[in-house]
Amino acid sequence: MRLEGRVALVTGGAQGIGAAIADGLAAEGATVAIADLNPPEGGIRADVANEDDVRRMVDETLERHGRLDILINNAGLYASLAMRPFTEIPLEEWRQVMDVNVASMFLTCRAAVPVMREQRGGKIVNISSGTPFRGVPFLLHYVTSKGAIVALTRALARELGKDDIRVNCIAPGFTMSAGVEAHPEVVEKLRDASVAARTIQRDQVPEEVVGAVVFLCTPAADFITGQTMVIDGGQYFH
Repeated sequence: MRLEGRVALVTGGAQGIGAAIADGLAAEGATVAIADLNPPEGGIRADVANEDDVRRMVDETLERHGRLDILINNAGLYASLAMRPFTEIPLEEWRQVMDVNVASMFLTCRAAVPVMREQRGGKIVNISSGTPFRGVPFLLHYVTSKGAIVALTRALARELGKDDIRVNCIAPGFTMSAGVEAHPEVVEKLRDASVAARTIQRDQVPEEVVGAVVFLCTPAADFITGQTMVIDGGQYFH
């Protein structure tokens, strides 16, 4: 129960990696608020790319639980995106990916950090991807957005260190989540190639990201900030 008494907010927490992280934090004693476009019962409905929704999401977390110690920025677009040459990506889709995957983290951090500053500390964990380290083609907007999250993490960690707010990043490999499994064409294109490229040659499931996230949220990681942990079964050594 390393997180007993802590309140965590998990975006995109209704399914997949987000739901696994929410369960893992709760198992360590944290009180978890789940935000999603389609939240579970008792969750908070929020579009993380919408400034008003994000402000309300944080306010509602505070109203319900009285504090906010941990922010997990997990919400993002991936499995629904078509793989195609970058010359065929519509500008509107590019902007949507940047809004949901990157601008959302700017908005959530901007809303949550004043609360953490008042509490004199906090933990922020951003969910990126292994794709920017490997230069995966045909998803240029997605890969670019996930690379931006790594940069955001580093710069924000520098800015918030004096406030005892730690900012770190997790970069999972291709994960067999519910969202991915709902798009068989994505599984067909990426699953076998991803498994074959790994040192540990099997599927990655959402629960395998949880341990690292929980660790970064505990006092054991109080001297770690600005770091990115790649969790992909040894596909990329970082």
